[in-house]
Amino acid sequence: NYSLNTVDICPVGALTSTDFRFKMRVWFLKETKSICTSCATGCNTIIGTREDVIYRQTPRENDHVNSCWMCDYGRLNFYYLQSDQRLLEPQIRSEGKLVPTDWPSAIAQAALQLKQFSGPEIGIIASGRMTNEELWLTSQLAKSLGVQWIDIVPRREPGDDILLSEDRNPNTNGARLILGSTSEPGAKLMAIADAVKSGQVKALVILKENTMHLGIPVEQLAQLPAFIMVNILSNEATEKATVVLPACGFAEKRGSMINGRGRLQRLNRGVRPPGNARDDWEILRDLLQAVGGGDSLLSIDDVFRRISETVPQFAGLTLSKIGDLGVHILQMEELPPMHPSDEEKIEQAVAIQTTRRAIRQQLHDAPKAAAVGTH
Repeated sequence: NYSLNTVDICPVGALTSTDFRFKMRVWFLKETKSICTSCATGCNTIIGTREDVIYRQTPRENDHVNSCWMCDYGRLNFYYLQSDQRLLEPQIRSEGKLVPTDWPSAIAQAALQLKQFSGPEIGIIASGRMTNEELWLTSQLAKSLGVQWIDIVPRREPGDDILLSEDRNPNTNGARLILGSTSEPGAKLMAIADAVKSGQVKALVILKENTMHLGIPVEQLAQLPAFIMVNILSNEATEKATVVLPACGFAEKRGSMINGRGRLQRLNRGVRPPGNARDDWEILRDLLQAVGGGDSLLSIDDVFRRISETVPQFAGLTLSKIGDLGVHILQMEELPPMHPSDEEKIEQAVAIQTTRRAIRQQLHDAPKAAAVGTH
């Protein structure tokens, strides 16, 4: 559904969204340029916030990605960040139950648990929703621990041949590139699940995913000597973890992703995370250092610099050089040929956009013309 785009193009503001109407004055909003993370298209967006509350997302013009449109699903897909299921404090299991703790203690406990096992006994399930920076730190953590069992969870749902992609992970391409996977995303998941069930994997690290989707019974997760979760929301599996590390959502952090057409884009922080949640890259950096596999990385820009030094497609780039509109870095051979209607759709979108600008300019100039006529 794309009906909310009519609100964006209405020249006089007569059409309004019931989702946003009367909630906040537009001129009070802080606007942050970012991207939608609801699918692999990566529509460019503006996040409207005030006092660390997200009130709306609107499309931002980028003719390389989404012109000036976005689907309603992506536009409204931010309320989970304000859910009462948010994880707010780091927790460790003590005497059979999870108890809140401070960050140094939680990181130290997670590292201690992981270091008890060899690489073949550890599994890492990462996510195509993670940024490139988080994925790179995950790859370094896996190397430091000698982990062989590592994969991401694929998400495929029907697309609409307009903007909504079948791939509902925003950074599948980044995961493929940075984790160095030569197989399809999810190809190792069943093997990891079987290794957990058989007892071969004794330590499991879950990054921004729900293990319930992997077919691993909760009872077996509860038997793991080390079960470390980095996530935003609590779920059934969270209750069985040995260490829980609360992370940030897409609007609460900076980073980069590669969309389905190979374009490297930035997401930016619009609000602060709730409670004592931390930025994912900081959690992974501290965990990497605690297991003895990393040196000092003071900022996410430092992490991106490391990526540019080790991944050829990122060579010569920095987060600032990506710019507001992104940079094309991958040639996607697997992309389907352009539909015959695509060019026509783009031309129609550009024509509507031009008309909208002209009407706005006329409305802006009308009072001036009237004032001149009275003299």
